[in-house]
Amino acid sequence: MLSNNPQTEQFHSCGGLDEYDLENLEKKSGFCEGEKWGESDMDMDSFGCGVDFFGDCSAQIDQQQQQFADFGNTINHFYHDVTHKNSLCADEFLKTVHVDSQKSELIEPEKKGADLFPSASFEILNKYRGRCRRLNGEYMNIPRYDAECKVSCGMSVETIIQLAAEKFIQSDESSVLSHPYRSSMLCHTEEDSEGVQLVQNLLACADKVGEKQYERARNLLLECDRMSSPGGNPVQRLVFYFTEALYEKIDRETGRITPKGLGKKIEDPLQALKSPDTTLITFHKVLPLSQITKFAGIQAVVDGVAEARNVHFIDLEIRKGIQCTILMQALAARSENPIEHLKITAVAIKSKASIEETGRQLTSFAQSLDLKFSFNIVMVEDILDLKEDLFDLDEDEAIAVYAAHTLTNMIGQPDQLEHLIRIIKSMNPCMMVVTEVEANCNSPIFVERFVEALFFYGACFESMAECMKNDEKHRCIAERTCFSSAIRNMVAAEGEDRKIRHVGISVWRAFFTHFGFEEMELSMSAVYQANLVVRNFTSGSSYTFDIDGKSLIIGWKGAPVSSLSAWKFQCPM
Repeated sequence: MLSNNPQTEQFHSCGGLDEYDLENLEKKSGFCEGEKWGESDMDMDSFGCGVDFFGDCSAQIDQQQQQFADFGNTINHFYHDVTHKNSLCADEFLKTVHVDSQKSELIEPEKKGADLFPSASFEILNKYRGRCRRLNGEYMNIPRYDAECKVSCGMSVETIIQLAAEKFIQSDESSVLSHPYRSSMLCHTEEDSEGVQLVQNLLACADKVGEKQYERARNLLLECDRMSSPGGNPVQRLVFYFTEALYEKIDRETGRITPKGLGKKIEDPLQALKSPDTTLITFHKVLPLSQITKFAGIQAVVDGVAEARNVHFIDLEIRKGIQCTILMQALAARSENPIEHLKITAVAIKSKASIEETGRQLTSFAQSLDLKFSFNIVMVEDILDLKEDLFDLDEDEAIAVYAAHTLTNMIGQPDQLEHLIRIIKSMNPCMMVVTEVEANCNSPIFVERFVEALFFYGACFESMAECMKNDEKHRCIAERTCFSSAIRNMVAAEGEDRKIRHVGISVWRAFFTHFGFEEMELSMSAVYQANLVVRNFTSGSSYTFDIDGKSLIIGWKGAPVSSLSAWKFQCPM
């Protein structure tokens, strides 16, 4: 439970890793970089690196509590979306969740016509003004390491988008093209001024696409082409890929095939997120985000099963199982209520051979820890075929479900999502930990989806620029393969063709509540893990932590990018 007084927080003792050391963990678990990792499908959110868990020694706990007391004096800046519920559009997903809008933040969007653009649809831009935020009007006192942020000589990408949005609202197409640097007095540098103008052109283009004025949109796209580049600064790269998405959107709407639109071969967006390229390994080693969610999430699991001697960990997308090695080492080191047996079950619809190899690696790792261990696979052709009797369940085991970036892939298939949740609930787990993207990019209204995606990916591109500044090669590959296809699909596709769908924690909260889930408060020890991760990165001070309800929101310079939540079940079905 999060506490405003860190000294009163009671930490669960779980022992475990002594150092934040990915290389050591890889060697000990058998998951070595190179051919073993490189031969299997990798997901963009699949890798973490080592971090120490809380030990059993009371002196160590006292020292950690004192650290929290010291860090607790620093109050971080958080961001608040004053019209948050206006963006909680969940398209078909919301139709599955039958929630009374008077009792929930969920609001089904009105079907606005394109002719309301921009005076109505672009009102969404206004909510990004003054994004310095206090959730629910209060500061959340979350301790931070290295809380002093480095001062940048230029504007953040989010600030540039905000300024461009404001200038766009105040302007029209003719002024956009004839007065290219009207906002220069508000910018710190010439590069900032050019960035504002570039984003303003992009918004003007989206305006024309929304109004179905495709020829005028193409004229603006030519200007975006001229000013953007996949090899430029973060704003130029961001606009380059959104420009490509608008070309495809126009092609889809007009039935044409142009070289920059549908004529450009793009990999399936879901497959693009899974690649054998070792670039993704590098991507995750230098970006703290996946490590933050993995170690904080696994710490939440460890806390949730602190009293259990037999633990059943059900992973909905195990991939290479790095998160499992973290859990195994933590449980093996536990002195109070020593673990008697750990069972891991991987749920999957494909890649059985790869998962079997993961199981062999985990079994070997368990032997090195002298941990009694078993590994099972529940393989089905379709998630609708999943049944409770496929799981090897014991009455005396504590079941914990781990869902990292899994549920979002089912938003477009609500029957599958609902079926999965009902099966999970029928097993009556003690908890479920969920990690998801924190963005509201699922609106059926094109312009709302476009703007939400622009802000979200703006934060992503800037974080990669800072975290991967010494590895431009892999950053470019990651943007070109993973982000490009995702942006194009999110912006250009509609209906069943739109496979990339993200919703925020408020949507997930309404969904889980509908099925009888209760949100759990994350322990201070879980937040400690998040802090410990960012401390080990030079860019760590740019990551912010916030609390929404009882869930942890991870942000880049305050812009939300990911959520971590824990859920318990009120009663079995």
